[in-house]
Amino acid sequence: MKSPEPSTLARQEGTVRWVVAIAAIALIFDGYDLVVYGTIVSTLLNDPTQLGEIGPATAGVLGSWALFGVMVGALTTGAVGDYLGRRKIMITGIIWFSVFMGLTALAPNVFAFGALRFATGLGVGALVATAGAVVAEFAPKGKRNYYNAIVYSGVPVGGVLASRLAIVLLDHVGWRGLFLIGATPLLFLLPMALAKLPESPEWLMARGRTEEAQRVSIRTGVPIAEPEPAATVDVPVSAPGETKIGFRALASRKYALPTLLLGLMSFAGLLLTYGLNTWLPQIMSQFGYGKSYSLAFLLVLNAGAVFGGLIASVGADRIGAKRVVSTTFFLAALAMVVLTLQLPFGLLLALVAVAGVGTIGTQVLIYGFVSNYYNSAAGGAGVAWCAGFGRLGGIFGPLIGGLLMAAGVENHVAFYVFSAVAIVGALVTACVPLRNSETQLPASSAARVELSK
Repeated sequence: MKSPEPSTLARQEGTVRWVVAIAAIALIFDGYDLVVYGTIVSTLLNDPTQLGEIGPATAGVLGSWALFGVMVGALTTGAVGDYLGRRKIMITGIIWFSVFMGLTALAPNVFAFGALRFATGLGVGALVATAGAVVAEFAPKGKRNYYNAIVYSGVPVGGVLASRLAIVLLDHVGWRGLFLIGATPLLFLLPMALAKLPESPEWLMARGRTEEAQRVSIRTGVPIAEPEPAATVDVPVSAPGETKIGFRALASRKYALPTLLLGLMSFAGLLLTYGLNTWLPQIMSQFGYGKSYSLAFLLVLNAGAVFGGLIASVGADRIGAKRVVSTTFFLAALAMVVLTLQLPFGLLLALVAVAGVGTIGTQVLIYGFVSNYYNSAAGGAGVAWCAGFGRLGGIFGPLIGGLLMAAGVENHVAFYVFSAVAIVGALVTACVPLRNSETQLPASSAARVELSK
């Protein structure tokens, strides 16, 4: 095959940088949105002049509304995203969540606040479900997991940003000011996306818009992917006009079992992500660490996810995401068991960082795994399914931790429960059939994977 010309490679690199930057910034604000509520809960509980009288139970319900919105938004996007195109969904998602973040800052009462949090979650879900599919269709094959890790690391980065801004600004701008900050992408990210985010040539080809796909390919330098090798297809070829798209493709013989397993992987990853982010400070306080350590533990947990996830993504591109995800799940389980021992503080922080890699960082890798597993006709629906179904895990994570705390069980039991979830995640990952995501490895790695099957 003839190598691409230097000018074509330069255009492709420029396009990929813009796509990754736009998607990563979008998910930074998604992470900001999902964490900023936790930074203002005490304000709402202690000051009835803000939204009215709010008790702990009501505060918990309000926190869950955004997560339900994300789940609905992700699944809805999966139903329509593969038909409408990635660019339209990304732009709509940016507008949607920015507008409703701004409106949330103006909420006059508890009901309006909860409804607007749900509406904001719809936009967040659309972006989380679409970002991976966009990156998978623009990034070079050998760096897809790495670029996906950069993009989805935006979620924990946004969480850290929300925590830091709350510390610095909450007393000055109030909780309403923090939500207005979450609406600022409308001012700078939307113009970036309109100007620099093209539609995927691969998606255009899948929709039969060949000439348009070729024009976009020439302008962006992004090659049009060749059709899947026949060896990776285990269903009869559809007749013209009968190509299965979106969730219909996920239900086919080719993808049904992998889709179930990938959804369970995401369920486990998000259960651990939200469970630890919610309850780690409380669990560690029962080990004798005061409130001043809470921020340190959360920062290390999320920082470990960002840096460890990026490093692990390089390994995913070299030896396959399946092996790396199984390994990081196992490392999380091991770290959480060891955390129950009496250890020096420095070693404790190191283990929390490893737990961050194996939980939040693993979820970052899962999104990359899923994005590269499906072909273009099912890619958006596949990521949407995992983001949506996985969000149930995000809802159960804090709930499980809360039930354990309310039952008065010993603090180490929570770590054992979360460790068991990580082991299940590793086993489910090991059962996912090797398909597109692993057969797109560099030649030497792909050969090793094929021999190991």
